[in-house]
Amino acid sequence: MTKTPSPPAAPLADLLGADGNLLILTVSEISALLKRTVEDRFARVRVRGEISGFKRAASGHLYFALKDADAVLDAVAWRGTIGRLGLKPEDGMEVIATGRLTTYPGRSRYQIVVEALELAGEGALLKLLEERRKKLAAEGLFDAARKKPLPFLPEVIGVVTSPTGAVIRDILHRLADRFPRRVLLAPVPVQGEGAAEKIAAAIDGFNRLSGKGKVPRPDLLIVARGGGSLEDLWAFNEEVVVRAAAASAIPLISAVGHETDTTLIDFASDARAPTPTAAAEMAVPVRTELLAEVESLGARLGAAAARLVSERRTRLDGLARALPDLGRIVEDFMQRLDDRAERLAHALRAGTALRRQRLAVKIPPPHRQIEYAKKQFENAARAMEAAYRNVVREAEQSLNRAASLLESISYKRVLERGFALIADAAGNSIVSVARLKPNMDVRLRLSDGEAGARVTDVAGGGKSKKNKKSGPGGDGRQGTLL
Repeated sequence: MTKTPSPPAAPLADLLGADGNLLILTVSEISALLKRTVEDRFARVRVRGEISGFKRAASGHLYFALKDADAVLDAVAWRGTIGRLGLKPEDGMEVIATGRLTTYPGRSRYQIVVEALELAGEGALLKLLEERRKKLAAEGLFDAARKKPLPFLPEVIGVVTSPTGAVIRDILHRLADRFPRRVLLAPVPVQGEGAAEKIAAAIDGFNRLSGKGKVPRPDLLIVARGGGSLEDLWAFNEEVVVRAAAASAIPLISAVGHETDTTLIDFASDARAPTPTAAAEMAVPVRTELLAEVESLGARLGAAAARLVSERRTRLDGLARALPDLGRIVEDFMQRLDDRAERLAHALRAGTALRRQRLAVKIPPPHRQIEYAKKQFENAARAMEAAYRNVVREAEQSLNRAASLLESISYKRVLERGFALIADAAGNSIVSVARLKPNMDVRLRLSDGEAGARVTDVAGGGKSKKNKKSGPGGDGRQGTLL
């Protein structure tokens, strides 16, 4: 941290009144004096410390603290200056912050308004790089199973690099020497503010091409940059670039820096080239070597085919010498054919006669079939008649049993035992004394007929009790019939 002398005390004239006594200041007034004094004295400072408590407010402003072993300094970066900071703040990052000191009267705190950030030395960069590498590796972005094989001879190659550097010229020159291919360039800055986002957008843009329009879809991508310091290559260590490379559906070669330089995109890419020139060599084979190899393979194939034909011809000649006279073989087969034809004619006639005899035995005359069917019909009719008589007899027996049961439980049997049914003049049955009245005409039905009667007096009239019987010589009231 840049050391500065302690700020002088506020001018005495600002604190004394006309009478020479100290003024009585409000809290707002003393806060304003402190704010002016701090801002005038520390208008431009550079502070080194570790970022802690980083957060982004809903307004877009960044708030965090810079700390060392003995002290903590609040820091704020306004939304309008975030794009010019130079790097994205993260907790644990050791940085050098450039800005101005001010106070926040609302909480009686002093803070630094950050206008630029830079990592505090290469050691901090390497520490941040290692932490980020472990984090992305734990997510599986560097797994070997995710890596795709490179195409043998891509038709279109997409290159993501700066359009003005020597890298694109080296790649084009090397491709032209080895095997000319169509190249699509995505011009992007390879260092500085916003470089990482543009590199990631270029990789994603190539993957979004459908290949159906005027711009073809690349079969292979090369992300390249020349050599430089760790800070110069830092854009290729940003998460957004690493994630875009890992998510690319198109095979990707990373060629960032020199052979000794290693960036995180090298772990996420499908192949790493030590230099951009080497990436072009990995992308395509040497055309002249391919032609020579094809000619050599063609010559070997022709020689093998000639040898094979020669061997087959020699073998065929040997087999032909072992064959008998074809003319004699044909004559024998012609004679054998005539013999078979004659025997076939005789066999057809004999076979037809034999089949006719067998059919005459197997198929009876029609009158016999009719007689047989008639007997079958008569047997079936007799069986049906017997079955019908059995069904009628069983139904008759069942009906008789039901009639006997009905007769046994009929109320007439009860009347024959000396009981009578009582009904009013309308023919409605009377089963309770409560329905009888003096001088009421009733009808009595006995087992052998009916008789009229008149009620002279009514005794009782309460609720009838079920199952209460009146025997002979009782109270004379009508009892139950059942």
